[in-house]
Amino acid sequence: MIRNKRYYTVILLLFFAFLLTLYGWFNKSSQTEKKYEMVYIPKIIDEDNDFWTSLIEGAEMASTEYGVNLKIVAGESEEDVEGQNQLISQTIEEKPDALLISPCSYTESNELLKEAKEAGIQVILVDSRVSESLEDAIVATDNYAAGETLGEYASGLIDGDDQIAVVGHVEGSSTAIERLQGVQKGLGEKQNNIVSTVYCNSEFGKAYALGLELMNQYPDLKLMIGLNEYSAVGVARAIRDKGKIGEIKMAGFDSSVEEIQLMESGVFQGIVIQKPFNMGYLGVKQAVSSLKGEHIEHVLNSGSELITMDNIYTEENQKLLFPFVGKSQ
Repeated sequence: MIRNKRYYTVILLLFFAFLLTLYGWFNKSSQTEKKYEMVYIPKIIDEDNDFWTSLIEGAEMASTEYGVNLKIVAGESEEDVEGQNQLISQTIEEKPDALLISPCSYTESNELLKEAKEAGIQVILVDSRVSESLEDAIVATDNYAAGETLGEYASGLIDGDDQIAVVGHVEGSSTAIERLQGVQKGLGEKQNNIVSTVYCNSEFGKAYALGLELMNQYPDLKLMIGLNEYSAVGVARAIRDKGKIGEIKMAGFDSSVEEIQLMESGVFQGIVIQKPFNMGYLGVKQAVSSLKGEHIEHVLNSGSELITMDNIYTEENQKLLFPFVGKSQ
């Protein structure tokens, strides 16, 4: 009888151990399968802009791989600060797990981002910064360093007193501020040759018009620098259409298909390319890791490279310029 009681006791203990193991497995499984809710607010959604298209594709791929429900919304333009702030307010009301944002303004969204943090929403900055440290993480190009690289290269394209014009994208945005400062540092003493710095509000048409206007206003202009895809492509089109290829050197940012074609035709001498797909992907990945309580780098540099006709056809740079070529669809 005692032996039978011991037998049943052992069986009962094993059964309870099995239940505890099963509970732990289901509990762990439910945690790993949790779908985080995230909202990403880029500066703009523009199918004609390869930078934003690639960045959004990176974010979407990461959301699929990490089981994230990702909602993407944006204002009407890169200078639509009011529209972006309205979207931030809506996001706070929706209370997602994380808000990823590429701020249009360096200062004008700070209070709303503070509200998001106070509401328990993780804030991840992608591509651009704000003036206060409000975020859980930043994923972006080191824009100052990238600008300095471009400035150093551009300084070798001109002689001592040759005139330079700079066309930026949105005045007051962190990327425009940091890139301009970097370009000036890279130019060294030749930064004094800058005769004009203007802004196209991230519009191809306005950048084109500004390019024509600058060439008319400064007939001795020898170098033009565009600080993002809109400004660089717009000005490069103006140089081409004005028949100034080679006479006016051109350097810029980003790597759309059109920019590569303009480089191959001699309009661009050099471009600094960012890694927007990586930027979008890493933004979502950082948000997931942060929500899980894992250690993350607070500032993650997504990288950049200087592309010229001397290195455009290297295997490594071809992969950066055309990341989807050869991949199965």
